Amino acid sequence: MSDALEQALEAAFAEATRRYKERGFQRRIGFGSKPALISVDLANAWTRPGNPFTCEHVDDQIIPSMQALLKSFRKYDFPVVHVTTCYQITDRKNSNTDMGLWHDKIPVDVVAQSNPELWAIDSRIAPIEGEQLLIKKRASSFHGTYLAGYLRAAGVDTILVTGVTASACVRETICDGLADGFRTIAVKEAIGDRVPGAVLWNLFDIDAKFGDVETTETCLKYLDRIGQAKLASEKLAA
Repeated sequence: MSDALEQALEAAFAEATRRYKERGFQRRIGFGSKPALISVDLANAWTRPGNPFTCEHVDDQIIPSMQALLKSFRKYDFPVVHVTTCYQITDRKNSNTDMGLWHDKIPVDVVAQSNPELWAIDSRIAPIEGEQLLIKKRASSFHGTYLAGYLRAAGVDTILVTGVTASACVRETICDGLADGFRTIAVKEAIGDRVPGAVLWNLFDIDAKFGDVETTETCLKYLDRIGQAKLASEKLAA
């Protein structure tokens, strides 16, 4: 992203922040007592070069942040859900397609279920045994899936959302997560997009209305705090 664009966005954010605060926006939802990690579309079609959906800053920002988060979630045995997107019928002329009408806007027809290499989670952050792999058909990880029920059954009250893209699937997942009663946390360095400026703008707007944007470092400290308390409680109960 160019310096000029970044400066223009920062100026817009400063003015928007002033207006929002005057009107009571940008409140904090806060962390809860049991988190889950929701990793959105960090599959090869989005993380590897040469695809229509390829995003920026995957190698230098998103993957390292995800690796740190996964290490902590696994250490404390908190739920992890890897979300990806693919379609059984990618013939745009077939009225039975599971793409719905989304293919009329974006090239979702390239992510065919018959080509698992495209929709497989990036091997650098691949699921391990006990972690959920959820396939969605629309932007939100909640729309038409079992995600909310799974999280409630696990006693989750807080979702740390990562992945791509900030302007679509991550944003929609956060909005629906809040609507379904979960504390929504957007992990700043672990969220990306294809378009310069899209991450900055969407994270600013999400933080004002739909969830708290927190750094990876802040999230790791939170996980350590509640994770250590969890281990201590389990030790006493043993």
